[in-house]
Amino acid sequence: MNTFVQELKNRRVYRVSLAYLVAGSAAVQVVGTVLPTFHAPDWAQQVFVVLIAMGFPMALVLAWSFDVKEGSIKKTGPGRGSTAVANQRRVWILGAVGSLVAASGVAGYWLWHPWTTASQIERTAVFVVPEKSIAVLPFGNLSDDKQNAYFADGVQDEILTDLAKVADLKVISRTSVMQYKSGVTRNLREIARELGVAHVVEGSVQRSGNRVRVSAQLIDARTDMHLWAERYDRDLADVFAIQSEIAKTIADELEAKISPSEKAAIEKPPTADLAAFDLYERAKAIWADVTDPLHAKEKLPQAARLLDEAVARDPHFLQAWCLLSRVHGTFYWYGFDHTSARLDLANAAVQTALRLQPDSGEAHLALANYYYYGFRDYGRAGSELAIARRTLPNNAEVFVYTGFINRRQGHWAEATGNLERALELDPRNLFTLQQLASYTYQPQRRYADAVRTYDRALTIVPGDPLTRINRAEVALDWRADIKPYQTMLATLTAEDSSVAPDVDHPDYALCERTAAAAARALTNYPRDGLPNNYGVNCPHAYWEGVVARWQGDSAKAHAAFTAARSDVEKTLEKQPDFAAALSLLGMIDAGLGRKEEALREGRRACELLPISKDAITGTAFAVHLAHIYAWTGEKDLAIEQIAAVERAPNVLSYGFLKLHPYWDSLRGDPRFEKIVASLAPKS
Repeated sequence: MNTFVQELKNRRVYRVSLAYLVAGSAAVQVVGTVLPTFHAPDWAQQVFVVLIAMGFPMALVLAWSFDVKEGSIKKTGPGRGSTAVANQRRVWILGAVGSLVAASGVAGYWLWHPWTTASQIERTAVFVVPEKSIAVLPFGNLSDDKQNAYFADGVQDEILTDLAKVADLKVISRTSVMQYKSGVTRNLREIARELGVAHVVEGSVQRSGNRVRVSAQLIDARTDMHLWAERYDRDLADVFAIQSEIAKTIADELEAKISPSEKAAIEKPPTADLAAFDLYERAKAIWADVTDPLHAKEKLPQAARLLDEAVARDPHFLQAWCLLSRVHGTFYWYGFDHTSARLDLANAAVQTALRLQPDSGEAHLALANYYYYGFRDYGRAGSELAIARRTLPNNAEVFVYTGFINRRQGHWAEATGNLERALELDPRNLFTLQQLASYTYQPQRRYADAVRTYDRALTIVPGDPLTRINRAEVALDWRADIKPYQTMLATLTAEDSSVAPDVDHPDYALCERTAAAAARALTNYPRDGLPNNYGVNCPHAYWEGVVARWQGDSAKAHAAFTAARSDVEKTLEKQPDFAAALSLLGMIDAGLGRKEEALREGRRACELLPISKDAITGTAFAVHLAHIYAWTGEKDLAIEQIAAVERAPNVLSYGFLKLHPYWDSLRGDPRFEKIVASLAPKS
């Protein structure tokens, strides 16, 4: 063994190992600082660390086998005691190579195994967390009046908002931190790991009469060390000054660079009216739960009413005007009030905000929403987002909507990157996770990524019915396997029958191809209809007609489609060029045998909103036109249309084409079957 140790010294293995560790550690530190500056995703840092670790055994093998002499690389010759060392050298080389292979295997499995869940990745990955990263956790409400909970949330949120204006910091968004409500024991290290930050802020608020007490503390979550703490006892009117002071102090403690404009933005109070501020906070809590049409229809009017009261109390309340504009824009987009009058309300609110502060990032974000939802003007919306990003460097929504625009423009790689960047700033945002899985990965047929994303979402909301059924639907889209969907649907409705309208979509029920499934879907579908993803209400009678047509009941199908037609025509009387309504009417007329009208309506919808203008909704209307062709006997046109759509990401999955009754008239045609076979899973 002494001879072997001496041989290690002779071959400079010790020197190389020490130098590699020093250089590798320095490289990791540099990369950990530089990559966040360029907004590189977290996995890039993780991969770099894994590669550094994998290189270590390789460096030892090279150090043993080679040396640098006289300016050239030469194979190391045997030293003293070479006979005794020979076998030991073989053992050493084999061990080092084995270590390298093992490290490569582990890293490869972790990085590329398609069924590794997000929670497993989080547990095994080596995270390089930016030093200047922070999460402001919800503050405790110590007031006797528990109605002041909104006020406590508002204090915490304003501190978070102020810090998020500092470009030199990484600040986790509100949606993610609000899941760590106070009142429960917090494991700060675990929270920081889940959010990808080095520091957390905790605090409490106590409001009594005209006095307020705010306590806050800054903690290094990696060491549980308290870096700073302070308590403020002041007049209630000073609460916004307290928030600004806390934000500036925390930024100083983290040695963040603050520009003069960032400092001015932090010091500017949102409003001088505390009652208006409370109304705004209540509206914001409602707004956080309007991401799906079923709940939005009930909650949007509540949010609008609260915001109207807030701006009536303080006409200079910029943030309230911005949110009010977005609420009106969502009314229009979901189809609850698809009128120019509703768009005028959205525009009036955002223009008021811009008059109050022309350079406000919040106002330009609201204006981007106005162009996006009101006019599908993705160029102007993108320009407004670029302006918003200058003063909102940590705003995850800026990246989310940039990703949405990328997607609409058919730039899928950019869309994916921006949505993944949004998750770095808002890692526990269920809506963004769903958007990434359902509407970004799945249309690209990145099904394994979709599964991993759903699994990640389920670590945040383990019982969420929509996420669970969406995950089960992947097997249907990917492999035409209906069983996971059937099993999960039965489980969810057994747990809570009221979730049935949310989780039992007629399209997937029809893929079961049983009378029982079709009847179940009709029972679960809302009697008043439901706005589809394109902003028009799809009546219950439409699905009655689809089911009856599939079952061969012509009379019943005709009656149902006639009722559905009457419903959609009312919308078109007010908006004759509403593409979504025309597309739906085309499918209804195809079901009624009104071939010429159906073809004209379906084609007109595609002309009004072509794929070149909107890669998502335009593609959907192109699929609807293929459906119209199939139902009106235009088999050649239907197959040509499907083939054209399949050249880009779209909703026509392998399972949907293989199982859905829409395409029954095409089955057996070699051209159609070839398209279906081309989409089949390769393994």
